[in-house]
Amino acid sequence: MFDIGFSELLVIGVVALIVIGPEKLPRVARTIGHLAGRLQRYVADVKADINREIELDELRKMRDSMQQAAADMETSVHSELSRTADDLNESLQAGEAKAPAQETKDEQKAG
Repeated sequence: MFDIGFSELLVIGVVALIVIGPEKLPRVARTIGHLAGRLQRYVADVKADINREIELDELRKMRDSMQQAAADMETSVHSELSRTADDLNESLQAGEAKAPAQETKDEQKAG
């Protein structure tokens, strides 16, 4: 996180010892340690929340694309079914039109 070397930490420790004093330094160091731990946990929680939100957003996008694909497929199937039904109806009507004409030909041959 921070690029602090050993020499910088040593200088900070000596300055803290002089400013705070040897009696209060352990208590201050402990408090700083607790605060640093809380800060790390808080940062980790925020990162985890952000990652969860990103994953949820990706899942929502995937769900939306799947729903769109399903709707497209349904539309395609419905259009193909209606086209097939129209073709069958046309074939059936053409067959009915040919059937009476065929019957009259058969009657003419028989008669």
